Amino acid sequence: QVQLVESGGGLVQAGGSLRLSCTASGRIFSSSAMGWFRQVPGKEREFVAAVNWSGRTTYYADSVKGRFTISRDGAKNTVYLQMDSLKPEDTAVYYCAARYHQGTHSDGAEYDDWGQGTQVTVSS
Repeated sequence: QVQLVESGGGLVQAGGSLRLSCTASGRIFSSSAMGWFRQVPGKEREFVAAVNWSGRTTYYADSVKGRFTISRDGAKNTVYLQMDSLKPEDTAVYYCAARYHQGTHSDGAEYDDWGQGTQVTVSS
């Protein structure tokens, strides 16, 4: 099992930027696919972005494509989510997740471990 700790959330004005970090420990990070999801109270969890184990392949939800960038640093066991041009509708709790097997990158049920979440609030 891997422990995931997110950081970097906060309050930002619309149009601003934030960078979320998720640091992993407890298992071989380099062989894990990683994803970011978000959830608003009362709504289902939503896929945001994912990156494969090598970092060479990335996936994005249509709602964030062109504004968000996912990346990973194997030396630091960390995955990042750079969020630019933020909108009020991006407000949510953001979670990172790890997947240790082949699966659907956008399906949260395919992921094995989750972080505790970090709040992102975008004011208009």
